[in-house]
Amino acid sequence: MPALRKYPAELRERAVRLVFEARDADGGRRGVCTRIGRQLGVPSDTLRGWVQRAEVDGGLRSGTSTDTAVRLVEVEREVRELRRANAILRSASAFFAAELDRPHSR
Repeated sequence: MPALRKYPAELRERAVRLVFEARDADGGRRGVCTRIGRQLGVPSDTLRGWVQRAEVDGGLRSGTSTDTAVRLVEVEREVRELRRANAILRSASAFFAAELDRPHSR
């Protein structure tokens, strides 16, 4: 079940785009997130996080991209399932091996 989002994706995309455009126009970074956040009704720290995430996803900043993080979660889930299946198979094979070692009375 996906996490509940307080802000719609369209607002996030628009706010990030406005920050990038304002940075390009002004040439500075200081106060852009605060000003645009105030205009859109979004806390500046929230907007700053969105911008940082967009920069990482766009390759402008170092870090783990969203796609890579999602894939990593999927792979970790698959590894957990495979380890569980291996444990079940290991215990089943030990059970049947013990059955073969017991003397049979006919």
